[in-house]
Amino acid sequence: MEASAKAKVSVRALVVLAIVALCVYAIDQVTKFLVVKNLVEGEQVQVLGQLLQFRFVKNSGAAFSIGSGSTWIFSIVGVGVLIFVIWYAPKIRSVAWAVLFGLLLGGLLGNLTDRLLREPGFGVGHVVDFIQIPLLPAIFNMADVAIVSSMVLFIILTIRGVGLDGRRHTGDGGTGTGTTADGDGSASSSTPTRSEADTDNPEADTDSPKADTGSTDGEAPLRPESRSDAA
Repeated sequence: MEASAKAKVSVRALVVLAIVALCVYAIDQVTKFLVVKNLVEGEQVQVLGQLLQFRFVKNSGAAFSIGSGSTWIFSIVGVGVLIFVIWYAPKIRSVAWAVLFGLLLGGLLGNLTDRLLREPGFGVGHVVDFIQIPLLPAIFNMADVAIVSSMVLFIILTIRGVGLDGRRHTGDGGTGTGTTADGDGSASSSTPTRSEADTDNPEADTDSPKADTGSTDGEAPLRPESRSDAA
């Protein structure tokens, strides 16, 4: 029964991961297609004034235009991380972790597609970036947004102690006892309570009756002396 439940959760997590990854990948590729088709490289368009602007650039580096000129290195790293995510995916039992890996997988696929298929050549293609905001000096794309979002979600889940099985684990290092909480926040203690201990060992609080032999401290019981009326 337990193995069957785990299998269902695993299937659900994999489905969520795949849907999130496909949505991120589709959004990234569609937006890049529209930018390449409608904007000239270097052209800048104000969407929300200075808060959000579109500026079409081609990036030969990593996310947020980091490491320009090392495209082939990031292509190799991207393939490695992609293989790891696919290999690790079946171990995920949590929907939250599935969303995290889906964001990461979709973002990696989006930028890796550019590096493999766009000019100037296979493995060294330039990534299309177009989003610019005042808070960041670099220009980025939707794949970068998904990757960074997965990192933020990773930090949140790690701080909260949510494991890959979807359960929240908190421990007390001083006493060695801990609690395990489900995703809804309800906690269960790993140390049995007194009532549970009494239930498991019904003889613990039951004193065995002592034989009433009339003896005290190991002395033999006193026998009444027989009287004889000697005439």
